[in-house]
This record gives sequence, structure tokens and C-alpha cells, in this order.
Amino acid sequence: MQSLQSYIEENKQRFLDELFELIRIPSISSLADHKDDMVKCANQWKKFILEAGADTCEVMPTKGNPVVYAEKIIDKTKPTVLVYGHYDVMPVDPLEEWNTTPFEPVIKDGKIWARGADDDKGQSFMHAKAFEFMVKTNQLPCNVKFMLEGEEEIGSASLYDFCRENKDLLKADVILVSDTSMIASDTPSITTGLRGLSYWEVKVTGANRDLHSGIYGGAVANPINVLCNLMAKMIDKDGHITIPHFYDDVLVVSDHERALMAKAPFNLEDYKKALDIDDVCGETGFSTTERTGIRPTFDLCGIWGGYTGEGAKTVIPSVAHAKISTRLVPNQDFNKIGEQFMTYLRSIAPKCVKIDVEFLHGGDCYVAPIDMPAYKAAEKAFETTYGKAPIPTRSGGSIPIIAGFEKILGIKSILMGFGLSSDAIHSPNENYPLEQFFKGIETIPYFYENFANLMK
Repeated sequence: MQSLQSYIEENKQRFLDELFELIRIPSISSLADHKDDMVKCANQWKKFILEAGADTCEVMPTKGNPVVYAEKIIDKTKPTVLVYGHYDVMPVDPLEEWNTTPFEPVIKDGKIWARGADDDKGQSFMHAKAFEFMVKTNQLPCNVKFMLEGEEEIGSASLYDFCRENKDLLKADVILVSDTSMIASDTPSITTGLRGLSYWEVKVTGANRDLHSGIYGGAVANPINVLCNLMAKMIDKDGHITIPHFYDDVLVVSDHERALMAKAPFNLEDYKKALDIDDVCGETGFSTTERTGIRPTFDLCGIWGGYTGEGAKTVIPSVAHAKISTRLVPNQDFNKIGEQFMTYLRSIAPKCVKIDVEFLHGGDCYVAPIDMPAYKAAEKAFETTYGKAPIPTRSGGSIPIIAGFEKILGIKSILMGFGLSSDAIHSPNENYPLEQFFKGIETIPYFYENFANLMK
């Protein structure tokens, strides 16, 4: 595509300066104190998309955080691509583990270090700049719409209603997303599947107050002990989830497809070394990549209660809490799984405590066929810039709204992620290689060109 590389080279510093303006806004959707930051970040996105060449852009209210919607319609007879991204980010805790200030981006070792550098400000911003190139050089081959939300990290609750209420506005031929990763910087891949999710918070209550562990210990239930015992019963020695009927609807992947998945480059020793672990663990009978791609999981994401301050305090706490997630695979319904979990938990809980379960959020899994035009367009785009065909992969992660798009809008999504496993998304020291950022801007215009040609 004429002048694409030169355009990127000439504007590299401006691209980074603009991205850093977005990153500096601490748009943490899970913390109420950052409500104003969400609005500020949405408006900053509006400014950049209009400057990139959109005909219109609005910050549209929802029951929660606003949605940024923009469009550039060049010809109503041409295909339309709807770009989806999110401007909210995860909390930064534990702050003491960061080597830089989370919301003050730093370039070091060829990477951008900051919260949101990859997930998803960096990856979403690639689309704004690719779009800018195509508009400014008069090479945009189809219509483009943008939809950027501020609640992806907390389940996209408001976006479902937004989509239902704006079906006509959001009409498109495909939804283009960069919120996933690729196998390696020299091994492109396209995510063809995302796992679903169910997420709960559990509260275990014992006595009506904290108790002296000497006077009451051994006679009154300790909610932390009970909670740990309950959670330990959820997975057996073979890594199999014990919730009754949990696996009833699991789509069993054929031996043929498992053999194809095994062709993807993966070095177990490098994997363990990168994580500083001596060995992996998980469901017996499945490889590491299968465990994270085609099998469901059960995980405690947080557990707390009692005294955690400095020194000793001999106490039996009144309450204990846990946050729990399950990652789900095709055919598993997150609402059904939620009911199964809550029923099982209550059935095994002892009478000496009270159990409260709150469903926080969830979503279904998503699978993209590799024979649809959008996949072929993305495949050819990666081949152009990376010199090799991308490998189709199933991601262990979840983007629940992607399945929601298909159900509500009837539109398939194509997941062109440029992140790497080393980017530490959701963790301290999140980063994004500059090479991946600029390679994304270079690759995305080829997707548009290929897709427009395939849809003629």
C-alpha cells in the first residue's frame, strides 16, 4: 500500500504522544472514584477520532460509562467495518510491584510501560492511526464505524443495552477487534475462539463478631477455614472440576483439531522459565495450550478475611470472602453454570456458617470460522506484513461482549490481536512493544483493502 510505511515513520512521535495522553487518564472502570476519568477519557478519544478523519463522533451516555461512537461513510453500497475497543483499564494494585508509575508511560527496552499500554488503549489506538492514514491519503476502501466502551474490564454491562437500543446505528458487515494477542512477535496468529466466563463473589459468615481464637477456637466455625475447605473441594486431584453436571455441555474437540492445535509453536521449558515456575499443572490428559484454549477452568481470583496487619492478632474472623471465576468453552451457558455452582456450594457448606453468593458478571464463549471473508482478509494482511500466514488459535481469555455482538447484532467479529504473552496485561508492569504497536498500524489497512475486495 503506497506510502504506508513512510506515513508511519513520519508520524511515529505524534502517534506516541497522543497515545500517552490517553494512557495518562486513569480510566479504571471498577473504582467509583474514577467516574470522572471515564468521561474524560471518552472525550479524549472523541477528539482523536475526529482529528483522524471521522465524519461524526459522539460520546453517548449509557446506564454506566459512556460509549464513544464515530463513523466515516464513504459509500453506502460499500461494506462497513465496525471497530470495537475499550478505554477502561484494570486497577494497578499491587502498586509496590510496579517499576514505573502506572499512568505515566515510559519507553524502555523498546517497550511502552504503563497501565493500558496494551490492554486496550495501545491496541485500540492502532486502529485510529490506521484509519487516519487511509483517510488522509484517500485510500479508505469501505465504510468505518468506531465503538469504544468503558466497561469491558467489568463485564460490559451497559454495552448490551446500548447495542439493543442502537441496532440500526451499529449495522456492519464485520466487527474488527484488537484486544487479544499473537503467538510471538515473529509468529502471527488470529484468535478464532474465546472462552466464556462466570464470575462470583462468595461471603461466608460465622459468628456475629470476631472472636478470641483461644476462648472460642475449636468450638465455633472459622469462616476462613470453611471457605478454604469448600474451595478445595471444587477441583479433584486430576484437575477436574467437581461441580455436578459442569461438563455436560462441553464441546469435545476432535483429535484432528487437537493435532492441528499442536502444530502451533510452543516450548514448555521456555513457558515455565518465563513464569519462574518448576512445573505446570492442570487437567490430566490435556496439554498446556489445550488447558488454556479448549477446556474450562475454575479459579480463585482473590480471598480475604480476618487480620492481615503487622504482627499477630489471635482472632477467629466473623466473615471470609472470595472472588471466583470460571472460564467456559463452547456450548456452556454462563447462567446455567452459575446456577450449578451456587447449588453445589450451598449443598456442601456446613450448617455452622451462612453462605451468600453474588453473581458479578459473565458471558458466553465465541468461535470465528476460518472460512469467513473477514478471516481470509486478516490472514492475507498478516502475510503481507509478517511474511508468513498466521496460525489460528483459541484464546484462554474472555471478551464476553463479542458473543453478545453476535447474539444482539447478528455480526461476527474478527480478532486481530498484536499483544504478546509477555505484555503483563492486568498485572503490574504492563507493557507493549513499540514494534507491535507500529506493526499493527501497518497491518490493519491491508485488512480493509482485502476485506473490501472480498466483499465486492
